[in-house]
Amino acid sequence: PFAHCLDSFHGHDWNASGRALPQPPASVRFAGLKLTSIRVYGLRPRELIAMLIPFTGNKAGGINPAGLCSPPPHQSPSQELIMRSYLAEFIGTFWLVLGGCGSAVLAAAFPELGIGFTGVSLAFGLTVLTGAYALGPISGGHFNPAVSFGLWAGGRFPASQLLPYVIAQVVGAVVAAAVLFVIASGQAGFDVQSGFASNGYGEHSPGKYGLGAALVCEVALTFMFLIVILGATHKRAPAGFGGLAIGLCLTLIHLISIPVTNTSVNPARSTGPALFV
Repeated sequence: PFAHCLDSFHGHDWNASGRALPQPPASVRFAGLKLTSIRVYGLRPRELIAMLIPFTGNKAGGINPAGLCSPPPHQSPSQELIMRSYLAEFIGTFWLVLGGCGSAVLAAAFPELGIGFTGVSLAFGLTVLTGAYALGPISGGHFNPAVSFGLWAGGRFPASQLLPYVIAQVVGAVVAAAVLFVIASGQAGFDVQSGFASNGYGEHSPGKYGLGAALVCEVALTFMFLIVILGATHKRAPAGFGGLAIGLCLTLIHLISIPVTNTSVNPARSTGPALFV
């Protein structure tokens, strides 16, 4: 993937004799270097690269978690590409809830072989990491209404796509919770009231933490999660490593807060299981 998105134009085109032709300013940044544009088959570098890089339909941060460039702001994504981005958010959030909450419900306390808090934390991180690289080039890999809102607040995501993204994420989480419920119900004696990876405080907190502690924990960790996302996907960050940083950050967040609230930092993830408890 390209290390930097295309920068503002400043330069010249060149003819076969090597003389500069007067053109509108045009230049491109590639791997951190500013290159003068050269026409190839009548196309400038921006046009050539646009043919090679998958059009993500995403303006969330210049570089998505997978390290690929977002489309130039002046280009309007087609309806098909927009729908693909919504579908990607649905699938990504589905994967996050099924993988993360599924590990908590099905594997965390398995007799003698349970993965415990550490395994569940790693499972959540892995779902985001794998989802970011698989689906990030399509939608930006948010999978979380808090992330979409934070990117919008930071001026890196269009307001027109905020509500559709949130709807796709919540629906994906609910469908994943339904699939998990069907799987878990296959075990004799399963009781959804005894725990379905739902979030809460007081009696619904694994460590019986109160509302104040739960609120501070969720706000602080969600804030740090967004800081990591904004930094890891910035155009100055090393390309291709955003998904890894974000996945490891979510793993750390779960290691900290599972005892407090069962860890949310994601309204969609909380909504899905809550509908079945």
